[in-house]
Amino acid sequence: MELHIGIQNIARELTYDVDKTPDEIEQALASAIADNGIFSVEDTKGRRAFIPVTTLAYVSLGEDEPRRVGFGHA
Repeated sequence: MELHIGIQNIARELTYDVDKTPDEIEQALASAIADNGIFSVEDTKGRRAFIPVTTLAYVSLGEDEPRRVGFGHA
């Protein structure tokens, strides 16, 4: 699953490949927001990010898409 995190006043978003379900991500985010704490995420390579919820602009989930090679038509 691909996770995109937007942070206020930063033009570039953070993108992580995670092994969590959308429900697990939503639960972790809701808990962090309720506590006015820190949203943490770990990617598939074991790297972790800690983002204070007060700086979050958005969190978006999406399915991984296979990379397209060549000039194929949809």
